Amino acid sequence: PVSDHPGFVALLGFQELEKLGLREDVELHVYEVPVEYQTVQRLIPALWKKHSPQLVVHVGVSGMATTVTLEKCGHNVGYKGLDNCRFCPGSQCCVEGGPECIDSIIDMDTVCRRVSALGLDVTVTISKDAGRYLCDFTYYTSLYQSHGRSAFVHVPPLGKPYSAEQLGRALQAIIEEMLELLEHSEDKINCQHEH
Repeated sequence: PVSDHPGFVALLGFQELEKLGLREDVELHVYEVPVEYQTVQRLIPALWKKHSPQLVVHVGVSGMATTVTLEKCGHNVGYKGLDNCRFCPGSQCCVEGGPECIDSIIDMDTVCRRVSALGLDVTVTISKDAGRYLCDFTYYTSLYQSHGRSAFVHVPPLGKPYSAEQLGRALQAIIEEMLELLEHSEDKINCQHEH
């Protein structure tokens, strides 16, 4: 069960994040993704084409979440729930012929451990099931498009228990750790290529 307007609380968190900012060398673009399968299939590839980002981090609200949850992977099949347009893919999958599951190239266990060690007043956990609804659908679509250069963070509804400010600070820390891991892994790859 994802809230009726999953973009709303996520954007509140992102508004706080925009106020807090990321590192100076990071350009942040924020979009609200509608709870619609067909829009996701059109919008995600368009955003990747427009920005060619280093990383895309999706944020969704889950009514079941009590922690800030890092999703390890997206799933291709099992989409039976109707979206806000009362639509469901006939194939019940994201990408016909695509792999059943795609993992993010970001090591979520390491991100979770590092962010937890910062002593923020927010609990961060790991998940391997983003819920087979629009969040999971969006994540898989993005992972497929980006060859794994995507991440998904589920947050609880606002005030249950975290404020927008707490979510903003947590998202800031999570994204900066993700970028650091990504840059470190690319430095190692480049180093190997040079020898």
